[in-house]
Amino acid sequence: MDSQSDRASIEGAYSEPVLRAAGDSALLVEFGDRLDPAINNAAIAFDARLREAALTGVSETAPTIRSVLVRYDPLEIAPASLRARLADLLQERDWLAAPAPARRSLWRIPACYGGEHGPDLDAIADLVGCSPQEAAERHAGARQRVFMLGFAPGVAYLGLLPDAWNIPRLKEIRSEVAAGSLLVAVRQTVLFAAAMPTGWRTIARTPFRSFDPHREPPVLIAPGDEIAFEPVASAEFARLSDRAEAGGDIVAREDLS
Repeated sequence: MDSQSDRASIEGAYSEPVLRAAGDSALLVEFGDRLDPAINNAAIAFDARLREAALTGVSETAPTIRSVLVRYDPLEIAPASLRARLADLLQERDWLAAPAPARRSLWRIPACYGGEHGPDLDAIADLVGCSPQEAAERHAGARQRVFMLGFAPGVAYLGLLPDAWNIPRLKEIRSEVAAGSLLVAVRQTVLFAAAMPTGWRTIARTPFRSFDPHREPPVLIAPGDEIAFEPVASAEFARLSDRAEAGGDIVAREDLS
């Protein structure tokens, strides 16, 4: 992209990144106001640059769908000084023109749709406007990007699904869904690494654990990766669960770089 108009043409992108305070010890660098692969690439690329720069006083950075959280120690670096350093880094390039992250992976992950593992499949299918089998096939057939990890360790936000999947969340919060649940709403899929409450609809479950504190590395997938879900029957789900519990490999990884 060679001009301001090119940058502004990216849906939801700001003409210039926006710096906001996030409490008394963090800054948020925003590149846009919605889900967009180019905006997400900008956040991931800028996060990588921050890690490379290793700014004094910065204790942590975390890329999100459209921004980067920068946590810092105000006793080591003043907020104004950090803002100036971030502004310098932001001027280094057009971050909205950043390519997809290097060393990306495509993960093929087994998932069991419907039944006890996807109790909302029928309701999801009604909202999408197709049969439950078609909903499962369409979801599994959509290769989805990992936009961010957050909310809890290993929780992955994926998308974007087609417009028909712009379905609402549940009206009430469920007290708990199982680890490995695949949840859908607002054109996204969320992969839960552990059992926890949710207001999203459960379409399937995978025996894969995106976070395991006993594994190295604990989190396998990364922002910018892509995921393809491969439907399996209940019996195969149980077999793969046993294999995963024993430390066996149940997912396939392909290099996209």
